[in-house]
Amino acid sequence: MSDQFIKITLNSGKDHSLRRFHPWVFSGAIKKISGEVKEGDVVEVYSSQQELLGMGHFQIGSIAVRMFSYTAVEPNFQFWKSKIETAYRFRQQLNLTNNPATNCYRLCFGEGDGLPGFIIDFYNGTAVLQSHSIGMFLIRNEFVKALQEVMGSSLKAVYNKSEDTMPKNAPIKAPNEYLWRSADHPDETVVLENGNKFYINWETGQKTGFFLDQRENRELLGHYSTDKIVLNTFCYSGGFSVYAGKQGAKQVHSTDVSKKAIELTDRNMELNQLKNHESFAVDTFEFLKHKENIYDIIVLDPPAFAKHQNVKHNAIMGYKRLNYEAMKQIKPGGLLFTFSCSQVVDKNTFNSTVMAAAIEAGRTVRVLHHLSQPPDHCVNIFHPEGEYLKGLVVHVE
Repeated sequence: MSDQFIKITLNSGKDHSLRRFHPWVFSGAIKKISGEVKEGDVVEVYSSQQELLGMGHFQIGSIAVRMFSYTAVEPNFQFWKSKIETAYRFRQQLNLTNNPATNCYRLCFGEGDGLPGFIIDFYNGTAVLQSHSIGMFLIRNEFVKALQEVMGSSLKAVYNKSEDTMPKNAPIKAPNEYLWRSADHPDETVVLENGNKFYINWETGQKTGFFLDQRENRELLGHYSTDKIVLNTFCYSGGFSVYAGKQGAKQVHSTDVSKKAIELTDRNMELNQLKNHESFAVDTFEFLKHKENIYDIIVLDPPAFAKHQNVKHNAIMGYKRLNYEAMKQIKPGGLLFTFSCSQVVDKNTFNSTVMAAAIEAGRTVRVLHHLSQPPDHCVNIFHPEGEYLKGLVVHVE
């Protein structure tokens, strides 16, 4: 035991998940905290038999400790740099770090990269940090230095976007701001994704500026889009719309309740010199009414309908209604690309919900593809909760 860190002892029988390398310690598993601990402190976690199980960051809430090591380590700059180096080398293996057709990707994905509660997205020179953990936020400047050393001249700026992702009632402020930038670095850039162009603004955009997790699913949509009439709902920046248009869709319609999202979609379609497109700032459920036999392909990629277990049932009903409306309207022989990014709605539940919608719609439905997030949004096999994106491509008769 080290005198340097606060010691947390677990109740008897509550060490099994850590021995299986799951990175969360829940508050109900804790028997004793030896000393005064603050949110963000590094702590050592011990079994009831006083065996060291690992180290992590403490926070107030149901998840009390997020583990970053299962051995005794010195959590200094070299330790955190090694985590960034490992994450970067993995993206090199994925052919993302020096790809002439794609210059945006997720560099760090929380538990999947051994950095729980921490995300880094990279946009053509800009690294956008997002902390869901106070412990990670407190060492943000160490990550800036690590990124500079690991990425070298390819890094032009580091922007913190954690204001809305920190734990509720966090005792510190986490304003969205540049932590470092080159003198002439712009506030907006154009990125390439599989050769398609998109405007990215990390300051005003949703999440870190773009939904990088749909990269491979957008490419799959493009594969099916030639000569088709495509509807992209909840379009945000028009990612699916651009891919459909670039692959020769006859007509693309985009809907989003946000006028700003529609404006961004229109800009991206223009950026890619795509003409056969029309956008609508409207509620998707309203738009789908009376659209029978118009669309060959419909994309349903809504925001998370549930972020907590207590609203899971309502979310499932929302997904069912949405898929039912799309199945009712789509042309016979059409394709439905349908997704859920709600972590509390697991894959089996989502698939069953789509099946229930098909039964109610009275359509014959075949599953063509089971979809998930791309490998830069890597899932730690010991942390299955990291697989948050679920999707199906179904053929509707």
